Amino acid sequence: MSHVESHFARLHGIHDIRVETGVAAQPGDGEVRLRMARGGICGSDLHYYDHGGVGTIRVREPIILGHEASGYVEAAGRGADLAVGTLVAINPSQPCGRCDRCAAGLPRHCRNMRFRGSAMYMPHEQGLYRSRLTVPASQCVAFPEGADPGAAACTEPLAVCLHALSRVPGNLGGKRVLVTGAGPIGLLTAAAAKAKGAGFVAITDVQDKPLAIATKMGVDQTFCVGTDANWRASLGEMDVAFECSAAASAIEDAVEALKPCGTLVEVGVAGNTSLPLGRLVAKEITMIGTHRFDQEFQEAVRMIADQTIDVAPMITGVWPLSQVREALDAALDRAQNSKVQINLQEVN
Repeated sequence: MSHVESHFARLHGIHDIRVETGVAAQPGDGEVRLRMARGGICGSDLHYYDHGGVGTIRVREPIILGHEASGYVEAAGRGADLAVGTLVAINPSQPCGRCDRCAAGLPRHCRNMRFRGSAMYMPHEQGLYRSRLTVPASQCVAFPEGADPGAAACTEPLAVCLHALSRVPGNLGGKRVLVTGAGPIGLLTAAAAKAKGAGFVAITDVQDKPLAIATKMGVDQTFCVGTDANWRASLGEMDVAFECSAAASAIEDAVEALKPCGTLVEVGVAGNTSLPLGRLVAKEITMIGTHRFDQEFQEAVRMIADQTIDVAPMITGVWPLSQVREALDAALDRAQNSKVQINLQEVN
């Protein structure tokens, strides 16, 4: 048999997501077929589902969502060095390897990037919310036996955060770090900063529940900016701020909290957003952007596998693939949920 049945979650329009049935091909040379395990819901998935796009990127044809996922090797083609039964995280980035940016060592800025579950190009790049998937083995990074598939599905967002940390000149050893926004990316950025040796890590949010999760993940101090009017005074000056919300008020908070000549890393993504340019200039703040990841994907696997970073506290719900709409609706409720995942094997 050359193909096996696969179920997948395909978005047809705003709030119109359907579980459909297709096939996954037998793996060719250098490929593996995966029995998918868990898929994490990311902010971009929610924007596609709830708004029909992210910024100027719009959904123009049906698209299978998902770019955070893990799965087990079910079959391996010739030359694929992964044993059947191995748990892997799937790297959703597919740079071309031929353009000038790839040649310059910047594959995350590839001119021809294909990124799983992205509507940037036509045809759209179909995503990972499937029960089976055939992919190049080179896109899979193995976990040790007994690793948790839910934790493995957090590899991609952790890689994003590790890359954000790498953008800071020097290292974080002993530095005072602020993270604004305690969504999944903010939580992982804060936990990674602690793991990288930051001397003190604080995090802010407008909700109490994500801040409670941050405490479980090792953050030193939390501030609910919606209720604590004096939080800046008790925080003190910070060396580095990772802004993970893209909210104008949070950017202003980050700039105000930084010491003169401090570093602001903008991790959150939005459209045009106002900036406190006067304060940025007066305090001589260095503002740095960050985009996806490169080598950090392998590092993220290692840090999750050896539990340098425990991602379990932020996984607040797991829904079957057959209830993908309910899972997306739950993920939209930030007051109740952080990282919501989909069990890609539960179809009925």
